[in-house]
Amino acid sequence: MNFASLFANMINTADTKDEKSNWVKCPKCLALMYYKEVDSKHSVCPKCNHHFRIDAVKRQEILCDEGTFVEHDASLAPIDPLKFVDKKSYKKRLDEAKSKTGKTSSVLSGSCKINGMEAELVIFDFSFMGGSLGSVEGEKIVRGINRAIEKKCGFIIISASGGARMQESTFSLLQMSKTSAALNRLHNHGLPFISILTDPTMGGVSASFAMLGDIIIAEPGALIGFAGQRVIKQTVGVDLPEGFQRSEFLLEHGLIDMIVDRNDMKKTVSDLLKLFLEDNPRVANAS
Repeated sequence: MNFASLFANMINTADTKDEKSNWVKCPKCLALMYYKEVDSKHSVCPKCNHHFRIDAVKRQEILCDEGTFVEHDASLAPIDPLKFVDKKSYKKRLDEAKSKTGKTSSVLSGSCKINGMEAELVIFDFSFMGGSLGSVEGEKIVRGINRAIEKKCGFIIISASGGARMQESTFSLLQMSKTSAALNRLHNHGLPFISILTDPTMGGVSASFAMLGDIIIAEPGALIGFAGQRVIKQTVGVDLPEGFQRSEFLLEHGLIDMIVDRNDMKKTVSDLLKLFLEDNPRVANAS
């Protein structure tokens, strides 16, 4: 086998990303790298800084102090109140998602410490039905907010979602107002909500709690918006700016507060928690 054939086989192996593959191909710069090189940078391309999508467990490990994360509400699982069926029944889709991910919902929630700062954390996992927002996900968020109020600590959501879950219809849409109302209670107690937007954050998630943070942070290059680019173009009938739904464009136009590299996220979040919470009379006097 000549070198060209060997290199082509390496690329094909990287594209499949199966368990036997030792190579990762960056979708942005097309660089081919040994997987440990990428893992050592928390799944960030060392060549072009492209941020690969990662699951909720890996995000928790990156952000939280080791051994401090305690998961809550792990037993909460969605039901099928509408007996919804499209190409498959909702029940079958849930069973497939549970089998694929080992999770019962698209949200991982729990208590943790971040560089010693106590916080309540909710992380969306895009691998479970596209990180969609349903009744269980909304309930986990509200319970996390209630724990933050009780403990007088910060509340953080890391979003990675395609939006509201269509199979739950209005039940899903109601979670937008339910979570927003709970965040208002958090605000009234003088406690911070840090919203972290990752690729992608779309639909009903971006139209509700994801954009209500006291501080809104995005990862580099994250896709953030409500509807897809094609739908928007068909609706307004004009050409859209290049990259108008990427985090860099949103920062330039004042829709988010900062863009933070994944490797710097832990320090940034802990610094913000200290800024909001330490020597804050509103927190000390909150009832």
